[in-house]
Amino acid sequence: MKLSLLSLAFGAACVAATVPLSSVKKATTAPNNVVEGEYIVEMKDVQGLGGKRAFASMHDTLYRSLRKRDIAFDVKKEYNQPGIMVGATLKLSDVTQIASIAGVEAIRPVIAVPMPKRINQFSVSSPKDSRITADSETTHVMTGVDKAHAAGVTGEGIKIGIIDTGIDYNHPLLGSGIGAGFKVIGGYDFVGDAYTGSNTPVPDDDPLDTCNGHGTHVAGIIGANPGNDFGISGVAYGASIASYRLFGCSGFVSDDIIVEALLRGYNDGMDILTLSLGGVEGWTESSSAVVASRIAGQGRVVTIAAGNDGAYGSWYASSPGTGVDVISVGSVNNIAIPVQNATVQGVEHDPIPYLEALPLNISSPRPIYATSTDTTVADDACNPLPDDTPDLSGYIVVIRRGTCTFTTKLDNAAAKGANAFLIYNNGGSFSAISVGDYTATLISESDGAFLVNAFAAKENITVSFPQSGAAWTLPDDTVGGLMSDFSTYGPTYDMYFKPAVSGPGGNILSTLPVALGSYGVESGTSMATPFVAGSAALVLQSKGKDAAKSLRTLFQTTASNVASSKTDGEPLQTVSQQGAGLIQVDRALSTKTVVSPGQFTLNDTEHFEGFKTFTIKNTGSKAVTYKLSHVPAGTATSIQPGSIFASDGPVPLTTDYAQVTFGLTKITVLPGAIVPVPVWFKAPQGVDASTYPVYGGFIQVEAPGETLKVTYLGVAASLKDKAVVDTTDEYFGVPIPALLDASGDVAGNDTNYTMQGDDVPALLYRFAFGSAHVRLDLVPKDSSVSPTLSKRDWWNWWWPQKPSNSYDKVPIVGTLAEYDYVPRNSDASTSDDNGYNTYAFTGSFANGTKIAVGEYKVLMRALKVAGNPANEADYETWLSPAFGVTVA
Repeated sequence: MKLSLLSLAFGAACVAATVPLSSVKKATTAPNNVVEGEYIVEMKDVQGLGGKRAFASMHDTLYRSLRKRDIAFDVKKEYNQPGIMVGATLKLSDVTQIASIAGVEAIRPVIAVPMPKRINQFSVSSPKDSRITADSETTHVMTGVDKAHAAGVTGEGIKIGIIDTGIDYNHPLLGSGIGAGFKVIGGYDFVGDAYTGSNTPVPDDDPLDTCNGHGTHVAGIIGANPGNDFGISGVAYGASIASYRLFGCSGFVSDDIIVEALLRGYNDGMDILTLSLGGVEGWTESSSAVVASRIAGQGRVVTIAAGNDGAYGSWYASSPGTGVDVISVGSVNNIAIPVQNATVQGVEHDPIPYLEALPLNISSPRPIYATSTDTTVADDACNPLPDDTPDLSGYIVVIRRGTCTFTTKLDNAAAKGANAFLIYNNGGSFSAISVGDYTATLISESDGAFLVNAFAAKENITVSFPQSGAAWTLPDDTVGGLMSDFSTYGPTYDMYFKPAVSGPGGNILSTLPVALGSYGVESGTSMATPFVAGSAALVLQSKGKDAAKSLRTLFQTTASNVASSKTDGEPLQTVSQQGAGLIQVDRALSTKTVVSPGQFTLNDTEHFEGFKTFTIKNTGSKAVTYKLSHVPAGTATSIQPGSIFASDGPVPLTTDYAQVTFGLTKITVLPGAIVPVPVWFKAPQGVDASTYPVYGGFIQVEAPGETLKVTYLGVAASLKDKAVVDTTDEYFGVPIPALLDASGDVAGNDTNYTMQGDDVPALLYRFAFGSAHVRLDLVPKDSSVSPTLSKRDWWNWWWPQKPSNSYDKVPIVGTLAEYDYVPRNSDASTSDDNGYNTYAFTGSFANGTKIAVGEYKVLMRALKVAGNPANEADYETWLSPAFGVTVA
């Protein structure tokens, strides 16, 4: 499928109409994408107990304990990295008894992580192609990387591990080889080409990728050699790269493989590990997030993409970027866009820019034909064209964007012979459009209106597409320098500051595998993340590798604020999307002031932390007087007013700012001295707490010649009050949760099932907010419960356990499923995009025992955010209609 692309503008992602129940597949889709029956069991850290034998004995102790309990298991992987991860990935049918085994530290389900989303992708065939103009490296200019390069700082001596889809290291800009003496010094393929996530990996020592390309694009952003006809260069082209491949040509990866790749990169001595991957979770607790955070804590830099789900709004943070100590990266649009130009003949008009790496393959000038002469029509070409429409095969057909899909418009015009199209925008910026296999591209609203008016006036006008010399770098005055619409919003449900910073990620020209065209433009936090990784290499080369532990703080305190629009007076973009802002490498390298920490989390109103302290260190040779001030950012209306659902992106902003008070507004710091600075915060007042306003801003620290800052974030509501379970009829047109019968319809009371074949019920449900623990149990038919939960041990509440004997004095027959750290659902229309969840009965409980003949109800429990797992009142509860099992 061909994409004609400029800077992406998602717009709202609302479901236009209710999703039909008939589209629901009766298969279990876990709310946190768990891989059924697989768990990472972490053992207590045995560092110092005596070498590899001690570690092996810990594993053996676990396996012996499982056998004693008659628990069947298979060992998938073992981890022996003290201080980071000692444990194993096990295939199990019953994990209820593992928590009691001596030495077990944690049990986490294996999570399926999707292939990185490809946004704004198109390729060009050759770096020698005369039709491609030299890139001005605007991303380097935006971030001060150009100044570092001018000073000779290129990342030399730093090793960067790219955990991705592999690299085409034969690319000339990536060194044309692998091993000692090459740019790509090595790596490992954990999976093989044929791996999809659902089959068995076939690992080998060669991380070559020729079928996907994502990792090669990432590698070019980090390390492309300069001096090429494209005029591009990697941020840290002097660094060495290792490639760790964990995706095949298609599909997903399980996070036990991500953990393995992280540990391999750590043991290979990578100074920086970068991961342009992830999936929505919203919590900090997945195995890959925990391991990535621990590696960062050991003095390595770990950069991870924040995610490309900005259309779905707040509270949608991506894991493993949620790792506490990693650098989660958001995306800022490039300030310029590589385009081609069409030429107008017959009337006076400037060239018309369109985003293609190569010109449209139209060799001679063509007259234009507009499907409507009304430039305000909303549904241009959404219906079949009139019978009197001429044969359009010799025209460039001009169509207005709007209402129906692009391919619908093009199909209707093609029915009249049309084969080349210009679609003009209906307001706002250029945006990505999907045009199938048609020769079509997007042009601006003003250029489209000019062509339509010329057609209506019967002007003798033609348009041509020069096949050379028409490439141009178009300044993006509309969204260039702003946050990319696709960039994911945080924070995490446990109120961690995600993303941490942002980098250039919108419309980035870089390398692709030679077999896939060699060069191309893509967009995503996948592109911003390696940019930050390469920038980290510049800092480590300049300041030494010991700077790794403080690098996130350095990038945050020297970043530039990102606006929410090009309109004066509009608030700065919410810090829940931009983090601390766009990194500024030259400032990070040259600052003589060290401000720490780089971020404050003020929490929610129930756990508000209104007093904070940061420090200012003057590393210069003279005393410096610093001026303190408050620079607020926009407050995000994270939940729609009058609703339980998140506001879609771009999330609405208000100017309901926090109040910030300083003891002193000017502080003089002597050379070499460190001075603590107390700050008092007051959350925004008079706001609608039901919209869960996420507020934030910056404590600005200004000295002659440099300005630094501390970024803060909080939510002006109690997270414990936020509704978790969707009990509305807005998504499916019927109230949920709901039991579906064998036909897929909502089941009433006393429906019977044989539990054979398709004659089983399915539970359909959605979450409007995250939950740290969700449990589905069967209870007797006559059960009646209040929203409480039987007590569980505070320290072990997350472990899958045997069902309690009763819940609110109601016997528990058996547990169907338990899920930990689940995210909210999106408003996408499919379960594949996290729109909803299902649990399909198999006739057995989670531990494999059969459900006996009888009459039951399903009891769902979901822990509210910030709730106490030991407090029954902190769970939301739903009880299903009664149903019967008639065949054992």
